[in-house]
Amino acid sequence: MDILERVKISENVKFIGVDDKDLEIFESQYPTEGISYNSYIIFDEKIAIMDTVDERKIDCFLENVKNALGDKKPSYLIIQHMEPDHTSGIAKLADMYPELTLVGSAKTGQMIPQFFEKDYSDRFMAVKEGDKLSLGSHTLNFIMAPMVHWPEVMVTYEESEKILFSADAFGTFSALENNEEWIADASHYYFNIVGKYGAQVQALLKKASALDIKVVAPLHGPVHKDDIPFIIEKYNTWSSYLPDRSGIFMPYASIHGNTKKAVLEFAKELEAVGENVVTMDLTDEDVSEAVEQAFLYDRMILAACSYDGELFPPMNDLLHHLKIKNFQNRTVGIIENGSWAPIAAKKMKEYLESMKNITILDPVISLKSTRKPSNNEAFEALKKAIHK
Repeated sequence: MDILERVKISENVKFIGVDDKDLEIFESQYPTEGISYNSYIIFDEKIAIMDTVDERKIDCFLENVKNALGDKKPSYLIIQHMEPDHTSGIAKLADMYPELTLVGSAKTGQMIPQFFEKDYSDRFMAVKEGDKLSLGSHTLNFIMAPMVHWPEVMVTYEESEKILFSADAFGTFSALENNEEWIADASHYYFNIVGKYGAQVQALLKKASALDIKVVAPLHGPVHKDDIPFIIEKYNTWSSYLPDRSGIFMPYASIHGNTKKAVLEFAKELEAVGENVVTMDLTDEDVSEAVEQAFLYDRMILAACSYDGELFPPMNDLLHHLKIKNFQNRTVGIIENGSWAPIAAKKMKEYLESMKNITILDPVISLKSTRKPSNNEAFEALKKAIHK
């Protein structure tokens, strides 16, 4: 079934977005099985287009617009977020429809000239918190959402059909064609794209709680109807920096396999006392996957080697990403390995101590090349310290 037929909003609100099934790396860093660039059109006495799409799919998008409109002319282009994957069509739509008015926050108006040769200031309408725009029977209520996850972001609530056009909030990785089971793609997206800005997401959720929302229409991923309470609950948990589930995430960075062997052995010992344990080889998995798992679980054990008098780079990369994503409120154990002059534990502690509300467990285990029977007492002590 064609994507335009699959995504149903209502008789007067149509989906005109596109699937990018060939995209393997989003924002040049996040692995994904494609992505959707969502756009919507509201038909009324005046017609409004909600956002555009990435340059990669601009021709398909413009064809969708033409097919949807026929001989009709749009009055407004609502610009909720200025990232290029949602705004590459601004200039083309403005040129196609000379009477089109561009609508966005004041910061959006400032950003438009940064991306296009024309500044379109003579065709731009700045809106602020609580401003409304009547299309006829539909009324758009603009709600500012700065730093979710850019400063110019706003979301739009359509009052008659109770639709929240939510910009990047509630977005999801993967093409819509693949998104039958979307929650894993949603958490991967949230923690890597939006996750740093928990306080700002909380502010948006508070505003949204005052609205009667029947449809959530994000800029990536599926449209939400029956599952709105579920996704809002998830966002509330995630943006509060609370764990999504109980368990121990054990990312490891092993050079020759001895650290890996020690981690997998310890994982079995933890599972034997009833713990849910997820291990991940940081030399094999993308760091964004590890970031997601670290945020999802309530506890974590880091295991890595020393390397050139520093921390082995795959673990350093994970901790760097966790720090800049505002990782907090977790309990963490540490295992280091060094054949001589081990330094990995010290470096891992330095990262963790720079984060908010991180409990570092004793003992910190220090291996010399391989796990030996002499290390068993320390592993037993760490197991007791982290086990719930």
